[in-house]
Amino acid sequence: MAYDDLRSFLRALDREGDLKRIKAEVDPHLEIGEIVDRVQKAKGPALLFENVKGSSMPLAMNVFGTERRLAKSLGLKGPEDIAEKIAGLLKPELPQGFTGFRDAFGKLASMAHVPPRNVKDAPVQEVVLTGDDVNLDELPALFTWPLDGGSFFNLGLTHTKDPDSGVRNLGLYRLQRHDRRTIGMHWQIHKDSRNHYAVAAKRGERLPVAIAFGCPPAVTYAATAPLPGDIDEYLFAGFVAGERVRMVDCKTVPLQVPADAEVVLEGWLEPGEMLPEGPFGDHTGFYTPQEPFPALTIDCVTMRRRPILQSIVVGRPPTEDGPLGKFTERFFLPLLKIIIPDIVDYDLPEAGGFHNCVIVSIDKKYPKHAQKTMHAIWGAHMMSLTKLIIVVDSDCDVHDYQEVAWRAFGNVDYSRDLTVVEGPVDHLDHASYQQFWGGKAGIDATRKLPEEGYTRDGGWPEMVSSDPAVAALVDRRWKEYGL
Repeated sequence: MAYDDLRSFLRALDREGDLKRIKAEVDPHLEIGEIVDRVQKAKGPALLFENVKGSSMPLAMNVFGTERRLAKSLGLKGPEDIAEKIAGLLKPELPQGFTGFRDAFGKLASMAHVPPRNVKDAPVQEVVLTGDDVNLDELPALFTWPLDGGSFFNLGLTHTKDPDSGVRNLGLYRLQRHDRRTIGMHWQIHKDSRNHYAVAAKRGERLPVAIAFGCPPAVTYAATAPLPGDIDEYLFAGFVAGERVRMVDCKTVPLQVPADAEVVLEGWLEPGEMLPEGPFGDHTGFYTPQEPFPALTIDCVTMRRRPILQSIVVGRPPTEDGPLGKFTERFFLPLLKIIIPDIVDYDLPEAGGFHNCVIVSIDKKYPKHAQKTMHAIWGAHMMSLTKLIIVVDSDCDVHDYQEVAWRAFGNVDYSRDLTVVEGPVDHLDHASYQQFWGGKAGIDATRKLPEEGYTRDGGWPEMVSSDPAVAALVDRRWKEYGL
């Protein structure tokens, strides 16, 4: 089973020697960021800073910094565990398209252990602060990179709900601390919470917001998953964890938050309340510029008696984003195959920020099958933000980048096999010449068929490979060679 809360997981890591407690005083202004960036790039342990300058609150970092730790936190051996479970839900096959995608998760609702359950008493509400007692300066926010525009909370799970339908959304957005009671909400153009705010603002209504820190690991993971807007992240968290998530009503806003979180911020977002937010050294590895974003006034803070704040450091990969992105890649392969049944396997390279590049393999059956797959990917939910798609044959291991590069470098006539289109790109994309949309490319690195215009004598050549009988002989005699 997954861990019920952050602190029980940290205790388990401590017992295993996979948690380093740092007792020396450390400065959240640049120093912690430098420490964490070095440790996570070395695939080092989780970190617990017990003496953060300016705060009495310990800070947990690099908690999900390796795939082993993330799997352990979710009670899994690896991401394949859930991928297989999801695949089992899809049999018999569901209708293709987004209807099938939603129906697959609809099956989860019938599982008694999946839907969240409400409780009245919650550890996260052991301490309640309101009004002038609210002071965000006491929470350890990070000033990570030299040109950042301020201090940020990077792992606050933001709760909103659709003003029309009442459907809640759980999202993970960076949060700039403007002052002791004000938080900047970095809601990108494609995000559901931004849409909720837009609807409320159009009506002249304020939007209730709750931000939870140090949540149960399955909840934190669910907040990072690119789910369609009408799929409840807490349903998915329960599915991943194998048990229902405990929820409690907030004290001052009509929302619910995880009862076993460490800290919760509650407030109302007034229409038109905007402040400059950023710059910020983001997961792209570049600074994103300063832009106006909604500014949330915090009216209430609830917490455990001795809370632990959790955060992450993002920047040039590899970072803690890596294991989270790879788990999403594996979890969602069975669901992506519902939308695009042509796909055999896919890989989202961390160096591409998990959305700039997709490597996909297909069992090619007809001319221009690769191009059909490219356009299907560009039409599939948040996969629409993909800037580069490389399509290879099914006998290519999409996770072996050297193998993929060999196919892409050698199997392509760029006057025929390169598809260039325009479409939406990520809000944070700095390379597009204008914000929100830009050029994209698809590379057909599959074997070419005569019907596609490849009419050279003999057709597409065979790849070099060993004689199977001789390879088996050498296997048997390998020790004799003394190699």
